[in-house]
Amino acid sequence: MMHGSTTIFTVTDAAASLAYYRDHVGFDVAFEYGSPTFYVGLCSGEVSLHLISAAQAPRPPGHGAVNIQVDDVDALHADLVKRGAKILNAPKDQDYGLRDFAIADNDGNMIFFAMELGKS
Repeated sequence: MMHGSTTIFTVTDAAASLAYYRDHVGFDVAFEYGSPTFYVGLCSGEVSLHLISAAQAPRPPGHGAVNIQVDDVDALHADLVKRGAKILNAPKDQDYGLRDFAIADNDGNMIFFAMELGKS
């Protein structure tokens, strides 16, 4: 039985990406590993996100994506706009039953935030 998962994004600069996710997206830093730091653990609520420096990873930076379910997509969007996150699109009702929007990090990894229509 599966109990959870953690998304791992490859990034060019782990320290800069840590700062972006902490300051602009609102994640808390769970841990940093290496000297200099090349692996980072972030969390927000029940969501875990790890970052690994491209120098330590078998895949290039910027090719990751994750969808995160949230309680209020519009409130989160407004907060991330204020924080200076790289917003890719405004929240929109989709024909697949979600209201969602997306952001990108410094390398182009994408996070889609979504909630079921009719939940707000």
